[in-house]
Amino acid sequence: MGCGPATLSILTFTVHCTIWKSSPKPSSLGDHDVSIEGHHLEGKRIALVITGGIAAMKAPFVIRALRSQGASVVVFASDESLRYTTIDALEWSSNNKVINQLTASSEHLSDSNPFDIYLVAPATYNTINKMANGIADSAATTTLAVAIGRMERGKSKLMIAPTAHGMLHNSLLTASLRKLENLGVHIIPPREEHGKHKLPHEDHIVAEVSRVMSNSSLKNLAILVTGGPIPSSVDDVRQISNVFTGRLGLAIATELHFRGADVLLIQGSKAIQSPSWLPNISVNNIVEYADVITNSLTEKQYIAGIFSAAVADFRPNTPITGKISSNNPLELSLVPTDKIIDQVKTNFPDVYMITFKYEHNITHDELLSKAVDRIEQGYPVVVANRGNEKGSGGEQIAHLVSSSTKQPQKGVGKLEIAKMITNHLEQIHEDNSNNIYNQGMAEQDG
Repeated sequence: MGCGPATLSILTFTVHCTIWKSSPKPSSLGDHDVSIEGHHLEGKRIALVITGGIAAMKAPFVIRALRSQGASVVVFASDESLRYTTIDALEWSSNNKVINQLTASSEHLSDSNPFDIYLVAPATYNTINKMANGIADSAATTTLAVAIGRMERGKSKLMIAPTAHGMLHNSLLTASLRKLENLGVHIIPPREEHGKHKLPHEDHIVAEVSRVMSNSSLKNLAILVTGGPIPSSVDDVRQISNVFTGRLGLAIATELHFRGADVLLIQGSKAIQSPSWLPNISVNNIVEYADVITNSLTEKQYIAGIFSAAVADFRPNTPITGKISSNNPLELSLVPTDKIIDQVKTNFPDVYMITFKYEHNITHDELLSKAVDRIEQGYPVVVANRGNEKGSGGEQIAHLVSSSTKQPQKGVGKLEIAKMITNHLEQIHEDNSNNIYNQGMAEQDG
């Protein structure tokens, strides 16, 4: 069909043609390069073992996602896996030679250049059972036999991402998985769809690998994060809310999750959606928000709470049930909402609180002064920002003001702000741990 008017029955319409008007913007990345999104796997050498399931076709995406966090990836491919992907695709995405045969070079042993972690993705029914029973009859399974030995000696980590059709789920598979888990193998939960255990999305795989490899002082520690707009109810169908998206809260929770923290994200239902692998609870209004925070802090010992949620500042003076008619003018009497952070500070004094202060049309010094005022109220950390202060690319700018540091820290962009907050928590926890250790040694000497 050409461009211009066309007819269909008695209707006339116009076909609009897309014309290629420009070339893509120049890129500094080479053909094999990936855009670096983080440094959680920087300097880590990963052996990716690919076995013969249809999910092997996604291996190039997994490889590049691992590399985007700084990892170097070497692929060990079974013959069956190469039915679903190709050596060329794997070498292009990894920028390394694919190993699919046992040779005199003994690449599977990796003595001269050992791997930090072995990742089996996808891990098929056949491969899982072979691993559990010590069968080494190919380059892939022999490499995994080596991996188990290195893992048992504390020289490397081993992770598997099981994939299988529901019909393959039986007691033998369950026993093999339990056996491997008892040995110390980390199992990445599959993505369950249509009666199958599918390969997780590559971002989930990267998150799990990063958590296992993390040496952060926050690893396995419980940290609560809030984010997104938290509205107050006007009636049963209308709310008072704000324009914030919850992207910062999500960035903070994700950064903590990647570093191995036991994180829970509590966010407003209208916030940007969190990935399924990130533990989160969605709330509809400020009442639910307060209840979930109270219940979470009561049921579990969280070492810190990061309260980035944009909680509604006002609510109707009198609760309104049902739906207010829109046929007549409406006047609402609004009163300030309760400050949830004040309640947390009073009821959970052991939680290290990081709160946020947002202002408009004030100077930088005025902003910092307001942050200091809150510090003097007993809050250890305030992250302050102004709506009129942006980076060169329009990025959010925030300043971390702490009772434990002399100078405010500046973060530009949500990812940098998230890292700034997480780094602060790490330092505080390390300092506290050192103080406890030194106190214990002093008491022992005494």
